[in-house]
Amino acid sequence: MKIRPIHFVHRGRVVSVDSSAPDRTVLEWLREDAHCTGTKEGCAEGDCGACTVIVAELDPEINPARVDGLRLQAINSCIRFLPTLDGKALITVEDLACGQDLHPVQQAMVNCHAAQCGFCTPGIVMSLTAGYERHCEAGTLPSRRQVADDLAGNLCRCTGYRPILDAALKSFDLPRTRLDTAGTVALLKDLSGAPALCYETLHPAAGSTKGRFFAPRTLDDLAQLYEQMPKASLLAGSTDMGLWVTKQLRELGDVLYLGDVAALQRIELQERGLLIGAGASLEAAWSALVVQWPELREIWLRFAGPTIRYAGTMGGNVANGSPIGDSAPVLMALNAQLVLRKGPLERTLPLDEFYLGYRRNQLQPGEFLQAIFVPERAKNTMLRVWKISKRYDCDISAVCAAFSIRLEQETVSEVRFAFGGMAPTVKRAHHAERAALGQGWSQATAQAVANGLALDFDPISDLRATQAYRLQAARSLLQRLWLQTRPDAPLSDADSTVWGVVATLPSSVALDGSATGATVTTGTTGVTGAAGTTGASGATGATQASNAGMKWQ
Repeated sequence: MKIRPIHFVHRGRVVSVDSSAPDRTVLEWLREDAHCTGTKEGCAEGDCGACTVIVAELDPEINPARVDGLRLQAINSCIRFLPTLDGKALITVEDLACGQDLHPVQQAMVNCHAAQCGFCTPGIVMSLTAGYERHCEAGTLPSRRQVADDLAGNLCRCTGYRPILDAALKSFDLPRTRLDTAGTVALLKDLSGAPALCYETLHPAAGSTKGRFFAPRTLDDLAQLYEQMPKASLLAGSTDMGLWVTKQLRELGDVLYLGDVAALQRIELQERGLLIGAGASLEAAWSALVVQWPELREIWLRFAGPTIRYAGTMGGNVANGSPIGDSAPVLMALNAQLVLRKGPLERTLPLDEFYLGYRRNQLQPGEFLQAIFVPERAKNTMLRVWKISKRYDCDISAVCAAFSIRLEQETVSEVRFAFGGMAPTVKRAHHAERAALGQGWSQATAQAVANGLALDFDPISDLRATQAYRLQAARSLLQRLWLQTRPDAPLSDADSTVWGVVATLPSSVALDGSATGATVTTGTTGVTGAAGTTGASGATGATQASNAGMKWQ
């Protein structure tokens, strides 16, 4: 691969960068090099959303995030590395107004008094603009809950969310103003003929190369490069590695970027199950899983805010090996298989055999995760997933429990219980499973299963929960599983939770007045999402992967 500059579209023109370090963030480039200071830095770890921008790229396929031939994704610029913009367009708050006329989202924020200090406002405006464009393209109007979900990755400490949600809804009452995408599409088409990116710069102090950045476009090229450079860092969505740089001040060395390998982003419904490419975004992967397992809708929305879900990947969350990542318990309960690749060779390994210890796994040098295969749903299988955290939205799990149980004539014929936050790795509760397998599904069996947890886990105490709390919470979730799946008079979600139940109901309204499917909340507690009633400083999925504060012996 031949070394060349980074090329991307910004402010209506192609920008070429050949002197920035490969680990320079998009936010640093914006504020310090481009002098576009509307985008703010609040946390430098993807938690607050003040740095939210929109990344646009050509998208020939029809999907909900496609607008005029572009896929628009709101992401955190504080942890996104500049070379990942190659071949894409960067849209910031400076691009929204047309002369003296504000964008409808901006004007509605003014009209509804939806800002006080204003520091978080640019990021909020960008998240809302991405949603505004999608709904205008689809001819729909969002529900209040949908807007809250769109803002789940944006923190506001002073205004409160009511006027912000009001502004989001009222922006659709103003004269429609859309992003001018035609020029962007033309420029991106011109850039599409460039060869795969290979980028390097000299270290400003030592005068030596400060790492190289490779962005292969095929699986074969990726496999060959990684076999040649097994110590290179594999980069997908930056939701973990971004913090290596911004918080730990680590040098990345050589980087292999997975985001341009189209084959890694494919999701295929096959005859015997669902194949999820390791580079598919969290949003795409969870969306596909929810089609097959609707019970996963709540954990999907609670995993992280959209700015993390659009950038991060499920493959990265699994390979990262964090004991508090929320993907692995779910996939383990679903009996997921990992497709691993080294050079031209592939092998398949059950996910529950992948982890060897804290941040240690079965990958060999030069081997990477290529895909995740989730078998089709077996008849009479019930699935429940619950996440325990201090806040409902955008928080790291103290405990994440995923239960898959299959009954044949009220007898447990198959069972898989997986937990995150209970051990140095995500793992199955084998003692608890053995207490259930082959037994009649009764209160006594559920109690025996709960008692088996003490043999399966010896959790630690940390900032999120004590050891005793984790064990008690896990036992309580097993009791909740029993109450919801017992053969006689099982309880519904609404009857067994203090939170609103995430359901699929007609809450989004098309411009012609008809209803379309959307997520809403039911129940009695009035949870509004986006930190709605929680309103505290929220950690997002970026910190899920970073495992901050988790120390295992």
